[in-house]
Amino acid sequence: MSTSTLLHPASATGTDLPTTLCYLNGAYTALREAKISVMDRGFIFGDGVYEVVPVYAGQPFRFFQHMARLDRSLAELRISNPLTHAEWREIAQQLVKDFTREAGAATPQDQLIYIQVSRGVAMRDHVMTSGVAPTIFVMTNAMRPVSAAQRATGVACVTADDFRWEKAHIKSTSLLGAVFSRQISADVGAMETVMFRDGYLSEAAASNVWVVKDGCVLGTPKDHLVLEGIRYGLIEELCRAAGLGFELRRISRAEVFAADELLLSSATKEILPITLLDSLAVGNGQPGPVYAQLYAGYQRAKSEQAP
Repeated sequence: MSTSTLLHPASATGTDLPTTLCYLNGAYTALREAKISVMDRGFIFGDGVYEVVPVYAGQPFRFFQHMARLDRSLAELRISNPLTHAEWREIAQQLVKDFTREAGAATPQDQLIYIQVSRGVAMRDHVMTSGVAPTIFVMTNAMRPVSAAQRATGVACVTADDFRWEKAHIKSTSLLGAVFSRQISADVGAMETVMFRDGYLSEAAASNVWVVKDGCVLGTPKDHLVLEGIRYGLIEELCRAAGLGFELRRISRAEVFAADELLLSSATKEILPITLLDSLAVGNGQPGPVYAQLYAGYQRAKSEQAP
């Protein structure tokens, strides 16, 4: 679910951008040279969707699950997918190869593929413009993994009311709500903002949140109030393999604070333990055994993925 690690330093502009290739509307070009119209609806309205696909050892991870979610998001916006899944994968693989070559790496380094589709270019009108070609943009960048220290000790998070819109299931480029919510935790040096809607857990600013209680992993339902992270399916698979319970249901604020363990999941965090929430210890204040099992299973899934 995270895009915060996709960008180079915040001060990078213009010619400071990397020379690696990106894909824009049918052509490969240097990222620093890529341009879109100021009348693109993605620029004017945030009228578009995106995906972030992790890449390990040169292979996109759970790529077709990401494509299925892209299809769902595009369908909600009434935009036809402009490419087939095979065409998306071919573009992704080309950019991964170019990035590896540009970096001079002997072996492919872990990367993040960013895919964005907007409705396209048209004069400004709130009505969904028809008959225009979608704008297609893909880039890749080095993945900055969570540090070993953070995995060893867990991370601190804070809570907030979920003030965002009620179509969170769309992976929309309209991310101002996520920007505001993530800033709440950034302002106090915390990893994430865990949000509640009407007293029930929804998700974090750029992650899904999991509650562990009595050996069972609990998550929020897959509905319009949360973005269904790709790790939803993966965590269920890992729980089944480890003999852990898995359940999706409404989770109260009290249950979150009474959890044995709390976990974050996203493309960049993979699975990460929360050990402090609003300055209160989660469980015994240390990463727990369920986290250890799921994280180990996640690493196996990465190593076993088919090329």
